[in-house]
Amino acid sequence: MHFAILVEDRSGKKALDNLIPKIVRCDNGANTFFIHSYKGIGHIPKDLKSHTEANKRILLDQLPKLLKGFGRTFAGYGSSYKAVVIVVCDLDDKNEHKFLDELQNLLDACGDSPPETRFCLATEEGEAWLLGDIPAVRKAYPKARDSVLQRYKNDSVCGTWELLADAVYEGGAAALKAKGRQAVGAEKCKWASEITPFMVAENNNSPSFRRFRTALTTLADEPSSSSSGVKKAVPMQPMRR
Repeated sequence: MHFAILVEDRSGKKALDNLIPKIVRCDNGANTFFIHSYKGIGHIPKDLKSHTEANKRILLDQLPKLLKGFGRTFAGYGSSYKAVVIVVCDLDDKNEHKFLDELQNLLDACGDSPPETRFCLATEEGEAWLLGDIPAVRKAYPKARDSVLQRYKNDSVCGTWELLADAVYEGGAAALKAKGRQAVGAEKCKWASEITPFMVAENNNSPSFRRFRTALTTLADEPSSSSSGVKKAVPMQPMRR
């Protein structure tokens, strides 16, 4: 299986570059993946047609065009080469069911040959997947503030990246925010790069990460040998056609 994975920012790409081989076998061509990162999530166009320029690389704004393109590409692969699009983005403060319906409507509007697609939402933010493995956070940041980590509830809407910053960044979220958005983005990339090597995919306590993990293992030709506990996770339902 080939996974074409679309993520909303560079930190998501850095995290998944390390996590996907922990979930599905990628050696000897068992599965392949390519991660396309964007410069923000944006909004689904009201008329379900992309209007922003491609070089602006805003995920949801470009998604109608992207899915149609993948549909044409996958149709040319033939039955011997399986491929799927995985769209990964933050739920933020959106209503999950409404947002998934909007994404499904977008997929349905792709015509007669939509690509096989799964939508995987990080609840509330991508940092929830890092905080789903507190032992990995502690290994990456031995001086992390336990009092902050202990009060985190998995996939809670709590200002997730700010909580992680309070745990591991000198001066916490307030100090990081004072440096501006570029510094915040750079720090998120650093967390993703430094925490994910210690993460154990089957032990992650984030429900939304588990759904992502199950989506991959259900589709994969072979799961990773390190993911023996994956089948216990809540399965993600295939998007209807």
